[in-house]
Amino acid sequence: MADARELARELGFSRSAWMDLSLLRVYPEVREICAAGRCQRYEHSWSCPPACGSLEHCARRMAAYDRGLLVQTTAQLEDDFDAEGIAAAQTLHKMRFEALARQLRQLQPDCLPLTAGTCTLCRRCTYPERPCRFPGKRLSSMEAYGLLVSEVCQQAGLPYYYGPKTITYSSCILMKEGIHT
Repeated sequence: MADARELARELGFSRSAWMDLSLLRVYPEVREICAAGRCQRYEHSWSCPPACGSLEHCARRMAAYDRGLLVQTTAQLEDDFDAEGIAAAQTLHKMRFEALARQLRQLQPDCLPLTAGTCTLCRRCTYPERPCRFPGKRLSSMEAYGLLVSEVCQQAGLPYYYGPKTITYSSCILMKEGIHT
């Protein structure tokens, strides 16, 4: 059996913590932020609403899992407006999380990885003209599933904010019993 938390450490995440999935709540308000076009991926990606399913569908899907692992990447910035540092931290987090998801999917193909931000596996998503090129690798965001990331972090015992001149990206992966020891 693999220890998912140890794998996260080996991949370089700053922190990880087990989640109590019974505390997860989906919020229509989070989806409303998606619909308002804040990230401009709503109705433009297979991993985003509405293609990822209704909030009810997402809640049912998450309820099918026994355990969740929250992972974070935190970076120090030159200042609070360090766009290059923010972009580098995001790229590093996405690279780490894609590796974590890939390895855990080998152990448990039906696990549910939920990333920070939209899926970036393809340069241009095929939605809605053609099916997803990589449905087995596709990554929806925590927000697409209606999760309030700050609340998920708090429930897992990890801060959401680590102070001035920092940026933190948080993602989670939901699993069934047996993948953690």
